[in-house]
Formats: sequence, C-alpha cells, structure tokens
Amino acid sequence: MSTIAVVGGTGPQGKGLACRFARGGHDVVLGSRDGARAAQAADELAARLGGRGGTVAGAENAAAVTKAEVVLLAVPYAGHDALVASLAAALAGKVVISCVNPLGFDQRGPHGLDLGGTSAAETAQGLLPDSVVVGAFHHLSAVSLNGDADLLDHEDVLVCGDDPEAKQTVMGLAATITGRPGIDAGALRLARQLEPLTAVLISINKRYKVRSGLAIHGVSGS
Repeated sequence: MSTIAVVGGTGPQGKGLACRFARGGHDVVLGSRDGARAAQAADELAARLGGRGGTVAGAENAAAVTKAEVVLLAVPYAGHDALVASLAAALAGKVVISCVNPLGFDQRGPHGLDLGGTSAAETAQGLLPDSVVVGAFHHLSAVSLNGDADLLDHEDVLVCGDDPEAKQTVMGLAATITGRPGIDAGALRLARQLEPLTAVLISINKRYKVRSGLAIHGVSGS
C-alpha cells in the first residue's frame, strides 16, 4: 500500500476519491491551500471511516505532496496551471494523477473548454517535467464517490498516460473504487477526449435525474 496525497482533497470529488483510497488500505493526505481546513476535513473523513482502512491526515498542499509516492490533482481548472507550477519541485519523481476536467457552463448547459489542442493532463505534464502524469478518474461522480456503496462496480475507470508502469499503478488504484483494475485507454494525449466527455455525463444526469457513469464492454475482466 502507498501513501496518496490528494491536492484539492477538501472538495467533493477529491474527498470522495480520498475516502475510497483510504477504505482500500492506502494512507491518504488531504491537501489544501489552507492547512487547517485540510486537517478538519481529514478528521471528518477519519471519523467516517471509523478505523477501517488506511490513515487519513491533512496538510497544506506542498507539505501534503512531500509525504506521498502518488499525488492526485483534484482541483478546479481555474487556477490549475499556477497551482501545479508552484508544486513542481515537491512533485519531482512522483506519479501525478490528473482528474481535472476543464468545463464551462452556459445557458445551453455544460461543455468542454477549448484548450487549443491540449488537455489539463498534458498541461500538467508540461509544467512537471520531473514527474509522470497520468489521466484518470475523470468521470466518477462526487456524489457516488461519497455514497455508501462498497464499490462503484457499475463503472470503469479509464486511464491514459505515456508511462506503462505509472499507468499500471493507477489502474491498480482504480480497483479500490470499482472492484477491478482500470482500463488502459491509451496515450496521455487522449485526455483531450476524456476530460470534456464529463460534460456529456453531466448533461445526461440533468436530463434523466441520475448519476450516470461509464462502463466498457468487451474488454477481458471489465
């Protein structure tokens, strides 16, 4: 088991993923710009877990990532670049998972932002030359992650990246959430398609009043 830092760990998706990782036996450090807020969120999460699984702690972002082998970026896209750049030195040598979805909302509903032929995950990799960035967990609903179901076994986690070993690490982490390894979805550049696809799921959720997810059929073990 590894120690996982969640940058943006006080937000709904970050906290939900942190909870799932901790339930799976990993030690988790919630990161925030406000260390006191992170510590409070960690105490709440630890109380919810009731001693099951790994430990949960909270710290300011830079301190949180130094404690971990794997770091998850679960932050809003606004301000993403500046935050990631500020953590570059602390993230050197680590596997960094991006579940950041650059989305916009207008009168017509949710939509993916035009990043000019790149993605949040690729941008993070450019800002973190000494880290390995993997894209994953984009499509998991914060409500589902924070729900009571033992596993989100109706969903698959799609994982994209350019480093095979790092992808295997993240695919293994996915099993703590869905009960089976994540699916290798290809190179990191495919985050350009995975990130805005979340807008489609949000639209479906609104239309049908559900919490939709993705399941890939026809892949062995999925």
